[in-house]
Amino acid sequence: MKSFFPRLIAASIGAVLLTSAYHRLDSPPVMAEAANRWLASLTPEQRARATFTFEDDERQNWHFIPIERKGLALREMTPAQKHLASALLSTGLSQQGYIKAETVMSLEDVLRLLEKGTGPERDPEKYYFTIFGVPSAAGTWGYRVEGHHLSQNYAVVNGRVAGSPSFFGANPAEVKEGPRKGLRTLAAEEDLGREVIQSLDPEQRKIAVVSPDAYKEILTLSDRQAALKGQPSGLPASKMNPKQFALLMALLEDYARNMPEQIAESREEQIKKAGKDIYFAWAGGVEKGEPHYYRIQTPAILIEYDDTQNDANHIHSVWRDFNGDFGEDLLKLHYQTSH
Repeated sequence: MKSFFPRLIAASIGAVLLTSAYHRLDSPPVMAEAANRWLASLTPEQRARATFTFEDDERQNWHFIPIERKGLALREMTPAQKHLASALLSTGLSQQGYIKAETVMSLEDVLRLLEKGTGPERDPEKYYFTIFGVPSAAGTWGYRVEGHHLSQNYAVVNGRVAGSPSFFGANPAEVKEGPRKGLRTLAAEEDLGREVIQSLDPEQRKIAVVSPDAYKEILTLSDRQAALKGQPSGLPASKMNPKQFALLMALLEDYARNMPEQIAESREEQIKKAGKDIYFAWAGGVEKGEPHYYRIQTPAILIEYDDTQNDANHIHSVWRDFNGDFGEDLLKLHYQTSH
């Protein structure tokens, strides 16, 4: 009997630790805590600029170009406030996604050196943080982190979280000179996409390649709704062999895993639910260095990617939810159940 109680206590402690670990991975409470800590560090004037109501039209006014934005920029924060802002950014991304986001921002320094002052203002701290509503674990609120080539949009509704539109860009896609030569911020998005198209046989490529010329930009741009005209085009996953389908799943997995566990699992569930009702479309050349574009479309999600500008060394990539951008599906469910 003496050995039973220590084992029972150990088992109980283990259960508590496992439960605690689960809650640590539950995104809304962590997001709310990080948002409130950051807000508490702001002056009244900073807070007025950084906050909007959840219903404000600004919440869906997203962009990925280097323009002035609503919110509070990193360069307008104290060192302590910047640390808390970075913590807030990290709650909405996985480790993989956070590394990408920080690298995207750091590329502004590379562009400033390459352009020698001839382009628009380049500043790795010209990224804006904005809160919509009152942060809480189970309430309704959201936040956005946005600047050149980065736009991460979140909505929390009744303890559930949505994380789209989610945009990552990279210019240069590959740093060709200087001390950071060889850096590729979005290497997997490019390489895995090319692996999919190159794995197709000639007949499959005829279906997958929807244009011999790459589109100059992602087709949905920064539209508030991810709407594409007509039926999905490209090669359906049902016409792929197991190896080709596995490559497509690896590409989808990379996009899904930019998010923290709760959002990533929701994305993976959407992919699983689609089954073989997934379309892969390509435009442009299929060899490295050639301008190219691809998209992946299911009934629920849309991924767009292009690498056409700056001699095909400038990537834009985005994950959209047809019904769930800005948490619209969660809000619809909330209103239905509330009434």
